[in-house]
Amino acid sequence: MSKTIIIAEAGVNHNGDMALAKQLINVAAEAGADYVKFQTFKADKLVSKSAKQAEYQVKNQAGQSDDSQYGMLKRLELSEQHHYELQEYANQKGIKFLSTGFEHDSINFLDELGLDFFKIPSGEITNKPYLKHVAGKGKPVVLSTGMASLKEIDEALEVLEEAGLQREDITVLHCNTEYPTPIEDVNLKAMLTIRDAFKINVGYSDHTMGIEVPVAAVALGATIIEKHFTLDKNLPGPDHKASLEPAELKAMVQSIRNIELALSGDGRKKPSPSEKKNKPMVRKSLFYSGAIPAGTVLEESHFIAKRPATGISPMRIDDLLGKTLKKEVNEGDPVEHNDFS
Repeated sequence: MSKTIIIAEAGVNHNGDMALAKQLINVAAEAGADYVKFQTFKADKLVSKSAKQAEYQVKNQAGQSDDSQYGMLKRLELSEQHHYELQEYANQKGIKFLSTGFEHDSINFLDELGLDFFKIPSGEITNKPYLKHVAGKGKPVVLSTGMASLKEIDEALEVLEEAGLQREDITVLHCNTEYPTPIEDVNLKAMLTIRDAFKINVGYSDHTMGIEVPVAAVALGATIIEKHFTLDKNLPGPDHKASLEPAELKAMVQSIRNIELALSGDGRKKPSPSEKKNKPMVRKSLFYSGAIPAGTVLEESHFIAKRPATGISPMRIDDLLGKTLKKEVNEGDPVEHNDFS
């Protein structure tokens, strides 16, 4: 199978602090992720000043007096200079830089940065002007589908394709927009429904606690995994509590790579090179169950199957029934073809 693209999403877990942002890049690179992803937006163009925070944002930032989305996002903005600095730092650390743009100016800026592809967040899947703008850039697109129905995904794909994208340039991520997502709400099989309905590459953007679900998604065929991470789940901010800590991120990446190896065989059921040597020690062959005089007509009770499998296989026992021993044998003697006439 092809290598799964792993996007370690720092998102806004830098809390507006460039030193923290660089530490997040260090963690993503050390974990072996393919991309470290941030978020690019201007609060003035993304949200009205009257918009309240989502329930999870309020809960995950308990104690903050300002419950407006605008105030929260304004604190979490990264400047254009910050982006240049973080992209250069990521390059130095050997990991690719990525960011999600949330409005038109941000998309234009990210295009200038020369990113490999555009990541469309779940909240923009019903934003037709935005979708057309992204598609018009002519780069591959990864589309998250949190809160979306199959019909809404279909409509978004139609917009992207009408604006010039080919279906093979689009990957659709199954996603649930709750932070953290309850395990019972994951509905991981919906990823396969999306794949089969639209004949399109699929992946999974995960907001559950832990690493089991993204690893399972790879086993089911996800080509891209996106997962939030942080330095510490107890840091203030909207996404920290639904993020992996450094050791967990590293474990997720390693688990995914192990799953890729486990799926890399040709699918034919046959003994593997590593297990062939164990066959004689683990399987059995036929031995005599007791002392038996010459001339005895052999019955099933005269045989016992024991390790090792260096003699006649128990699968051949029917071939021996009714044969006559031509010599006396003792209990525990291996059964050999020249023992009977």
